[in-house]
Amino acid sequence: MKLANRRAWLIVSLVLAALVLLSAIAAPSSTRLRTGSTYGRAPDGYGAWFAFMAAQGTPVQRWQRPFQDLLEPSAPDLPEVTPISTQPQNADPAQAGSPSERRPPEPMTLVGISPFIEQLLPPEEAWLRRGNVLVLVGVRSPVTGAPFRSVLPTPHGEVVVETTRRQPISETVRQQLGDRFGAVAWERSVGRGKIIGVAAPHLAANAYQDQPGNFQFLAELVMGPGHPVWVDEYIHGYRDPAETAAGRSPQSVWTYLSRTPVALIALQSLVLLGLAVWAANRRLGQPLRDQPPQVNNSEAYIQALGTVLRKAECSDFVVETVSKAEQLNLQRSLGLGTTPLDLPTLTRAWEQQTGRPAAQLRSILNPGRKKRMGDRDLLMWLRQLRDLRE
Repeated sequence: MKLANRRAWLIVSLVLAALVLLSAIAAPSSTRLRTGSTYGRAPDGYGAWFAFMAAQGTPVQRWQRPFQDLLEPSAPDLPEVTPISTQPQNADPAQAGSPSERRPPEPMTLVGISPFIEQLLPPEEAWLRRGNVLVLVGVRSPVTGAPFRSVLPTPHGEVVVETTRRQPISETVRQQLGDRFGAVAWERSVGRGKIIGVAAPHLAANAYQDQPGNFQFLAELVMGPGHPVWVDEYIHGYRDPAETAAGRSPQSVWTYLSRTPVALIALQSLVLLGLAVWAANRRLGQPLRDQPPQVNNSEAYIQALGTVLRKAECSDFVVETVSKAEQLNLQRSLGLGTTPLDLPTLTRAWEQQTGRPAAQLRSILNPGRKKRMGDRDLLMWLRQLRDLRE
């Protein structure tokens, strides 16, 4: 009973440890969630670019509601508005998203900035065909042989790109920035709208404030279509207070599961299954019984007899018995039958057939020691017998 309880506690402990480890490794941290946010002041944030756009007189709005709200233009709680107000760079995110900004006018340009952004903002063709533009900064593109750091010339200045990912060019994809390895920025038309993709998630991050070409290139990229520009902050965890006041909870369990990668769930399930099988010390079935060891009676008898002779210090008896047995074995090998022969006759026959000196055989089969052999001498003599057999 105690053994079963200990095994159960061991399984529970291993499962809890696995869950904690997977949560620490796979769960998105707050730092990773803020990557690409215009509220971010870290090197991977876009706060400096947001201020750059405001200083140029081309303000950018922050969208803090689910992307699905943009797909329902007829929703009664999302009235369309035409004015576009800006928020200061250091504004409190909790105060963002006033009711007057719940529904941007169409057509519009929505910018999403995050590593592997296409997983957070999947392109909706119906919304794009209405003339809207979706800019995805951080698209997962194939890894190429391009150097990690590249300086690409543009009409707005040099753009520094630090990634080896490039997008292949096709008939439907038009390159906006790239080199011989592929496109770093490109666009693809969808009806009256378009998708603009960028392979580098940190194209205009705060770390590139000393590279004005990066900031200007992204500005021209998003302002090129001529629509009002909105940056999606909902994917970075910022929420419109009006959304909570209206009783909508985007953080429900079903919403979380719908945005969780299936591969991560499968990996967690496999790890937990492996730990459960290993902790139970068996596969998916009944445990196999240990088979009793097979006892070799002859071997056991020889070992017991050897132990007795060693304690009785009867090495002479061992030498005499083994010498006679080896002599008969040698006779059979030389074709002299099984009738015991005297040692001179055996040594002459052995010398004639093998060409080896007879004195060697006599020294092995008849050591002629007056003193009792010790363990070391006995082992050396047994090695000589083994070499003689070979």
